[in-house]
Formats: sequence, C-alpha cells, structure tokens
Amino acid sequence: MALPDKNRSWRKTIAPYERPSVARSVWQLFNTIAPLLLLWYGAYWSLSVTYWLTLFLTVITAGLLVRVFIIFHDCCHGSFFNNRMANEVVGTISGILTYCPFYQWRFSHSVHHATNGNLDRRGTGDVWTLTVQEYLALPPLKRLGYRLYRNPLILFGLGPAYVFLIEYRFNRKEAKMKERLNTYTINVGIAALAGLLCWAVGWKAFLLIQGPTFLLSGLAGFWLFYVQHQFEHTYFEKDENWDYVNAALHGSSFYKLPKILHWFTGNIGFHHIHHLSPRVPNYYLERAHDDNAMFQIAPPVTLLSSLRSFRFRIWDEHRKQLMGFSYIKRFQMSRNNPSNVLKPK
Repeated sequence: MALPDKNRSWRKTIAPYERPSVARSVWQLFNTIAPLLLLWYGAYWSLSVTYWLTLFLTVITAGLLVRVFIIFHDCCHGSFFNNRMANEVVGTISGILTYCPFYQWRFSHSVHHATNGNLDRRGTGDVWTLTVQEYLALPPLKRLGYRLYRNPLILFGLGPAYVFLIEYRFNRKEAKMKERLNTYTINVGIAALAGLLCWAVGWKAFLLIQGPTFLLSGLAGFWLFYVQHQFEHTYFEKDENWDYVNAALHGSSFYKLPKILHWFTGNIGFHHIHHLSPRVPNYYLERAHDDNAMFQIAPPVTLLSSLRSFRFRIWDEHRKQLMGFSYIKRFQMSRNNPSNVLKPK
C-alpha cells in the first residue's frame, strides 16, 4: 500500500525528529565507548581465568562495536550533531574503531539511500541483487559467481572480513584528495591502535580478544543491512516507476527486535524511518515510528521471520517479490509452457 496522497505531508511530520540533541548524542557516546573499553579490558583480564569467559565478553563487546558503528553511520548522515565538524571528527574516530573510512563510506551510503529499490541504478552501497531475467541472461561462470556471492557462508562469513579488512583500506578511483586523505588517516589510526594494544597486552592476547569481537560485529552488521532490504515483499521498480517514499516504507523493513537488541543496534531496526529521513538521529527513530500512524505501514520483520531471508536470492519482476534459486526452474518451465501460470506455492 502506497502512502496516501493526503499524507504526503510526511516531511512536515518528520521534521521535529530531525533535530539532534547534543546532550543525548554525548550521552550515547559515553554509554557506548566507556563500557566498550571496560569490557575489552575485562576480556583481557578473563584470559587468565578461562577463554570461555573471554568469548562471552567479546559477544557483548561486539554488540557495543555495532552501536559504535551506528554512531559512525549517523555522523555520515550529519545527523548525530548539528555541527558538521563535530560529525566529521566523531565519524573519523568511530571509523577507526569500526575499520570504516568516513568519507568513502559516506559517499557510497548516500548513493544507496538515493537509489534503494531502483532497478536501473543498482550497484553502489547495496547487496548485489539480480532479477530472474538478468540471471538467466548471464553466462554459466557469472551465474556461479552470483550463486557464490549469495551463499550465506560467503556473504556473512568471508564477506565482512574482506570488506572491513581489505576493501575499505583502498580509495575508490573517483575519490578526491579530501576523501583519500581521510582513508589514509583512518588506516594509520587502525594500525596505530592495533600496535598500541599489541604493545600493551601482547599480540596473542590482542588477537584472542579482537579476533572474535571483529568477526561477530562484522557478521551482525552485514546481517542487519541484509535483512533490512532483503525480505520477501521488498520494493524494486524501474526508474520511471520508482518512488522515494515507497522505496523507504516498502523497501526497508521494520526489524522488530527485543528492546535490548534495539539498544545495541541503535534502533536501526526502524530502518524505514531512517530511509524516509536519514537526518533523524538513531535515538529518535523509534519515537518517530510510534508517534505517527502514517509511518507504521512498513512490513514488520521479527527475529524468527528474518531467518527466512536466507533463502531469498533473486528478484522476480512478475511476482514482485524475492525468490529462492529453486524458483528459476519453475520460471523457465513457465516460459516454455505459457499455460503453466506462475502462482505462489
């Protein structure tokens, strides 16, 4: 269901939530960074007790690192502080902690927001998604490449390690000097912080703590981004039919999580609100959703139902929904036999 024309006053409705609070932003920095540092030290201390305790603490530490990434994310949108310089400084520091280049990521993510769900403008800052027809037009080797990319073991296993450790260390070809220098600054910051911690606790202890923390936070980050756009009845349209509001409210999920997980993930589960207006700070997303019925039409996804996203691989323009690879054979049969109408199972 599209947002009714009479409710196209959404810009005026959402405007009050777009004003960041310095007090709330500073408090969020404190209640995220302080426990992150304490838990990292606690994980180091626990190495002398049992590594099982260390692993338990790294799970919580990874959750806090996801929360740091949400702060980084808000800074990229200029929504964490009113002051541009404050967003850039905090964004760069949080980028060092999360291994993300601030200017580079800000660019690709802004493209993602401007093109989410647009079939003619895919390819920057999104999950590689093909239509059935595009997949069938590929040569066998490229089909295999797409299948491997969409395999959960690669997408959520190798994917985070490759992106955060390798891809983000290099500038894009079109990057200007300011963006390039920021990437170099963050790379040096990451190396300096890792070196300092190795000097302080030893390289083995560093890897035993930072290794699982990095892998778990990266996996969680990838999963959140994936499930927020890769659900069954998401939104994809050709450029001439694409609509920003419908892409936000129907192409971005409302990931209905337990309160504690909304806290660790900085309310990013209210992703439809975020896509409608990326200027809303993370701590106002839930309020904007709860206060306004017009924003509550986004399809809710629960922890349990989100697991179904593992099987969604390819977009069918006929049915307007994501399907699994097993659907391709049915699609081919329907083309060979027009009387075989494609119906939901």
